[in-house]
Amino acid sequence: MSSARRARDGARPPIRLLRNLSSKLAAIPMVLVGLGVFVGGTIWTIVHSFTDSRLLPRLNWVGFDQYERLWNTRRWLVSIENLAVYGIVSLVLTMCLGFFLAALLDRKIRFEDTFRTIFLYPFALSFIVTGLAWQWILNPEFGIQSIIRGLGFANFNFDPLYNPDLVIIGLLIAGLWQGTGLIMVIMLAGLRGIDEDIWKATRVDGIPVWKTYIVVIIPMMKPVFVTALVLVTSGIVKLYDLVVAMTSGGPGIASEVPAKYVYDTLFTRQNLGQGFAASTMMLVTVAIILIPWAYMQYREKRQ
Repeated sequence: MSSARRARDGARPPIRLLRNLSSKLAAIPMVLVGLGVFVGGTIWTIVHSFTDSRLLPRLNWVGFDQYERLWNTRRWLVSIENLAVYGIVSLVLTMCLGFFLAALLDRKIRFEDTFRTIFLYPFALSFIVTGLAWQWILNPEFGIQSIIRGLGFANFNFDPLYNPDLVIIGLLIAGLWQGTGLIMVIMLAGLRGIDEDIWKATRVDGIPVWKTYIVVIIPMMKPVFVTALVLVTSGIVKLYDLVVAMTSGGPGIASEVPAKYVYDTLFTRQNLGQGFAASTMMLVTVAIILIPWAYMQYREKRQ
């Protein structure tokens, strides 16, 4: 019933809290689960990160001892360094490659559907499958190195997974192969949302296509870039499956990442306090990423 009709009939508008009441009642179980499992579990983890819990949790307070011990552990520092290197390179290359591929597909090329399917297909695979596949491809005994040497290049060397200095490159190759397709599709959806009149106006003004993308199109796609940035960054922070499948953190601890450190500390070394402290630091990282994004989304809706 419209507001004009309600006013004409003398009906009072419904209380705001009671609007869509059935939908709100249906969402109550999900809200309770979210509060109990996620919020409650997060608080429980943070609280026990200030204790000396080992095999079982116990409220024996030790202050910031777990955090001090954490940041004095070489394995944790190596994992942070690896995540920083992997994260920065992966973020830049994924965003650039994703946008470049989306721009190519947006030019209405032939067999667009086929190319889009090919590029997006790796995202349908789990990181475990991707990691195992690329572990085989990068294996020096029967992978790329073996194939190239079989072609006559006997001195060719490419074994990043067995070289501590290059192992991050191997992980990057697999990560980019799987994640770039998703960003491409997100960027393509943003490009398809650009009004065709804008392209016509830039062509009339004689602006080159590359300059149109940089000066006009990319600034208009700011919300799309922010969404893609959040998705890629949150995935980087949680990096675990790919490392376990490809290197198990090796050689040595050369490819260790924070998520694997947390898992090993909790379930292998059975040091709950230390694992909770490490997971809390990961939570802080995710919060630093998500809170500004949530604020921007809220501000845009208010405007």
